[in-house]
Amino acid sequence: MQFGQGIGPDTDWMRKELTDLGVEELTTPEEVDNAMEEYNDGTMLLVINSVCGCAAGNARPAVKTALDHEHTPDYMTTVFAGQDKEATERARSYFSDYPPSSPAFAFFKDGEIKAMIPRHRIERRTKEQIAKDLTMVFDAYCEVESEA
Repeated sequence: MQFGQGIGPDTDWMRKELTDLGVEELTTPEEVDNAMEEYNDGTMLLVINSVCGCAAGNARPAVKTALDHEHTPDYMTTVFAGQDKEATERARSYFSDYPPSSPAFAFFKDGEIKAMIPRHRIERRTKEQIAKDLTMVFDAYCEVESEA
C-alpha cells in the first residue's frame, strides 16, 4: 500500500477508476450542493466510493460494466467516504433515511432519491451481479436518448 504525504493510503487510482468513466468527483460540501441543484432535472447516480476491497474488486468495476448499457443516468457523481468526509456527510444528508454505507450507490431522479444500493448488496457479490442491480435501476428510471 502506498502512502501519500503521510496522511493515509494513496487513493488517486481509486478516484481515477471512476473519473476516467466520466464520473464527476465531489470533494467539498459546496460541490455536493451545487451538483444536487444543477442536476435536479434528470437522473443522477451518486457513487459513495471507498477504500475497502469490495469497492475495488466489485463496486467500481460494476459501474464500468453498467455504463455499457442502453439506459444510463444523465449525470454521474461520486464522493469518497473516509477521505472527503465533509462532502460525504453532505451527500448522505440528501438521503438521510438510509443508514450510512460505503461503498454504496444512490440514484436520484429530478432531485428525489429513487433507489439505494448499500454495502450489503455489494460485498460478497460479483461485479456482474452489482452491475445488474444498477442496470435494473437505470431501466426503471432512465430514458433512452431519442435519435434526432
